[in-house]
Amino acid sequence: MRDLLDDIDRWRADGKRVAVARVVGLDGSGPRDPGAAMAVSESGEVAGSVSGGCVEGAVVTEALAVLEGERECGVVSFGYSDDEAFAVGLTCGGTIHVFVETLDW
Repeated sequence: MRDLLDDIDRWRADGKRVAVARVVGLDGSGPRDPGAAMAVSESGEVAGSVSGGCVEGAVVTEALAVLEGERECGVVSFGYSDDEAFAVGLTCGGTIHVFVETLDW
């Protein structure tokens, strides 16, 4: 998370809202360990990673939806049996649980 702070500070100084997505759990194998984080500005800028590439786009979409008020903050899960996750490339056989929230501080 510390590696995201410079980007978050810059975006917020520019008046942009920011969402953060963090891996909070894994069932089976997963691309990144719990604690891995990604920040997304309301203009779609991205810093960090929650999956090493396999579900990054889907997580960015979820973060933007939270920022736009289209969904509540909370946990989003992507797993091998989830058609959407398979379509975006999570083929490691596990399930990744990502908590997405806005930074309103």
